[in-house]
Amino acid sequence: MPASDEQLVAMLVDRARSEGLQLTGEGGLLQQLTKRVLESALEGEITDHLGYEKHDAESRGSGNSRNGTRAKTVLTDVGPVEVKVPRDVAGTFEPAIVKKRQRRLSGVDEMVLSLSAKELTHGEISAHLAEVYGASVSKATISTITDKVMDGRAEWSNRPLDRVYPVLFVDAANVKIRVLSTIL
Repeated sequence: MPASDEQLVAMLVDRARSEGLQLTGEGGLLQQLTKRVLESALEGEITDHLGYEKHDAESRGSGNSRNGTRAKTVLTDVGPVEVKVPRDVAGTFEPAIVKKRQRRLSGVDEMVLSLSAKELTHGEISAHLAEVYGASVSKATISTITDKVMDGRAEWSNRPLDRVYPVLFVDAANVKIRVLSTIL
């Protein structure tokens, strides 16, 4: 990280501590930063989609413009974060960062699958997410996440197999030889 980035991070952490703001947890610095980064990315996406900046004179008569935002709570690695997703008049804006109907960012699914692989029950996984991230994830949601993977695994294991598979076995040995104190 460049020195200026390190200084910026140190300044943010010092300011959060001086104001009594926790770094993690509900309303903590990480949640606020995640919210701002997601919202900035979404604003950049709608600007690219429309072809002009917010409040730009080009927007007049373009046929499509910004149409406010809608609030959406997304479950992230740092807990639930409420973001404002921008909309357009024509309804053609499809965000890529936080897709329509998406309620979880990718890290949560991997965490649920990892905990499930460790043979935790759905209730234990739900309790873990509530304890660590302050996020209430229903047992039904956890079941849906694990079922998606199980369906894919079942499909893969029941796929038709070819009669012959070419196989190449490679065997090698790495031998170090010293000749006059030099490794060849």
